Order: sequence, then structure tokens, then C-alpha cells
Amino acid sequence: MPYVDLLASDDHAAVWYTTNTNFCHVSSFNPERPTIIMLHPPFLDSTWLTNQFADPRIGLHYNVIAFDLRCSGKSWSKPSGYHDCWVEAADIAFAHQMLHLPPAHVFAVGNIAVPIALRFAILFPDLCLSLTLCSVPPQTELKFVFNIFDEMFQSWCYAEDLESFEHAANEAVTFLAGPKCDPDLQDELIAHWESHYPPFRRSRLVELVNLIMNRTSLSSQEYKAIRQPVLIVQGSHSETHPVKHAQLLQSELVNAAGGAHLYIVQGAVGTLSIVPAFASIVNQTFAKFLSRQPLVRSDLSPPSKPIETRMRSALAKLADLAGDPSIASRPARSSASFSRVTSEVARSQLDTIRIYAKDQGRAFSPLGPDGRPIRKFSERIQGHWFHGEHDGLSYAGSMPKSTPGT
Repeated sequence: MPYVDLLASDDHAAVWYTTNTNFCHVSSFNPERPTIIMLHPPFLDSTWLTNQFADPRIGLHYNVIAFDLRCSGKSWSKPSGYHDCWVEAADIAFAHQMLHLPPAHVFAVGNIAVPIALRFAILFPDLCLSLTLCSVPPQTELKFVFNIFDEMFQSWCYAEDLESFEHAANEAVTFLAGPKCDPDLQDELIAHWESHYPPFRRSRLVELVNLIMNRTSLSSQEYKAIRQPVLIVQGSHSETHPVKHAQLLQSELVNAAGGAHLYIVQGAVGTLSIVPAFASIVNQTFAKFLSRQPLVRSDLSPPSKPIETRMRSALAKLADLAGDPSIASRPARSSASFSRVTSEVARSQLDTIRIYAKDQGRAFSPLGPDGRPIRKFSERIQGHWFHGEHDGLSYAGSMPKSTPGT
């Protein structure tokens, strides 16, 4: 199975990956093609990068590998209060070296992947050829999103029936895909969450929410450490990913090779890579950006330095950026050593995970005896007071409009 096992005395993660080769292994990579590392949107996994994998402008010209981040898809990790985007960046670096990957272009989408990609480029510039950042979030979460998340995921995690769970999940659909999501995409998103983040696995979900809500901004010094070519792709009408935050990021990346480029997809909302109409534009822009980069072969060879030595060097750089010399002396074989979470926040996050884990084994399941969702969201009976129309209002129980002459 395509897993990378990351073992340390204080941490354990099994990171799932997939590729665009026939057998989903890096050994089948074409050495003549450059390599792309893809990081999936929040609350989803690598299967939601199909719009990119299947696009011939990408799949026919590049070797592509995608990782399921911690608490996502088929990856598994030990619950930790120290889990942050620096830890995830270290996971990618460990996997990169253990799989003997060449330096790669990085494509990242959304509130978790974009911060991870930035940190990966800062600490491991020799492994990263370029950055493409899609649906760039604010440096710290917007207040109204924070309030929505708090209520939405409380309802999600403690749902006691299918209608309550679907209502909460449908709110998340609006967050990811916009208020007028295609019904088929809506069905697929909610089915994914019923399978991967049901109430009886709510501790896994809350650790992911912690990662988003407690993320911290980078300093000007850290932004200046990014010297790779950078492309930013942003939707013009996204309330959760406003254009001004993409522009702010562009202005911060003063040392990006050739200057950071910003492309705005007009009329686009939500997470651009999962909405087919917007994903095609993103892919076209991404492919054109890559075509302007130098061609780099993908020969699979062992790292030039021992992994522990390379990670020790990254810890020293992180210590310098953080102004905390103690970071450099942490164990170099552990991703958890890269965490920038304070002890107080770590205790709070771990306490939250434990609270949500309590009695989760007896929580409601939206799955049938076969382990699959009981129904599609579109098959529900739309008579519950939860149901709302596109204007956000509920008309449950209202009489149909009469026609003239009746």
C-alpha cells in the first residue's frame, strides 16, 4: 500500500499518497517529466484532486503525486495538541526524501494546504521548484468564519439524526463550493464527509478544525525566505477567501523569483479546484505557469544528505526564524519537533480533542450496514424546517402557489 510511515518516540503518522501512474507508485515516474506535489483542499483528501490529475494539460506532461494530510483521507496520525502547519510541512519533507523524489513544483489549495506549502518552501527550498497557491486564505481566520465554524461543527459532531448531520454538512458545502453548488457536487461532498468525518469520528474532525482556526501568520522575515517562482490564483467573489488577502500575500513575497504573480478568476467563488468550471481555468493558468519554468528531470535517487542531517538543518533554520534556539536541539527524526504551537495552546487543543473523543464510539452514524451513506443528500424529503431555498429562507409547510383559474 502507498504509505510513508513516520515513526518517532513522540509522534507517529502514516501518510497516504497517490500518483498519476498506472500503479500509483513513484517507481513508475517518467524521468523526462518534471514532478508536481499536490496538496488537497480542506476537509477533503487527494481523491478531490481528480480535476487536476485527469486534465491532459497536467497529467500528460508531469509526474504528479498527492498526499493525504494528517486527519484526512487514508492518512493516520497520533492525536496531538502540537499539530500545526509546520508539522505538516515536515511530513511532506520526510515523505519527499524517503520516496527519493526529485525537487518538485508544489500545487496547494485552501486554508490548510496553502500555509503548509509556504512553510515547506521556507524550510526546504532545495526540494521546492515553485509554488502555485489556489484559494489563498487570510493569514488568520476571519471572525465571521470563526463564528460559523464554531456553530457548524458543534452541530456536525453531535448530530443525533441524519437530517441534523446533513444540515450541518450542507453549511460546509456553502463554505467550500459557494452558495449555488451543483447538486451532484453537493451530493459527493456530503457523502465524503459522511464516510470520513461522521459523528463517531468527531475527534479526527476537531483536530483538523484546530489546525485551521488556530493557524498563525508568517512574519515578514519568513516571507522573504521564499525565493521560488510563485503563482497565486484567487476567485473574485469568494467571501471566505477575499482577493485582498491574495494581494497582501503577493506584496509580502518580495523575494519570489520574478515577483509573485496573481491571477484572479472572475466570478469565481469557493474552493476553485473542486468546481469543474473554475478548475479548468485554474489548470490552464497553472499549466502556462509551469511551461515557463526550467525543465527539471525526475530521476529517483537517494537524498544527497542523510535525512536526519537535512532535517536538523531545517530545525536550525526554524529556530533562527522563530528566535527560539531550543528548537534546534529537538529530535530531528520527528515531525512534531517542527511545531510552533505554544505549550498552553497545545494543552488546550489536546483537551478539546479528548472532550470530543469521549463517547464518540456510541455517536450517531450516517452510514448503513454496508458502511456506505444511507442516501444522497438530493434524495432527502425537503419538508423539514431546516431546509432553505437559495435565498436562505425556509418555506417548509408552505402551500404551492396557485395558478390563474384554479
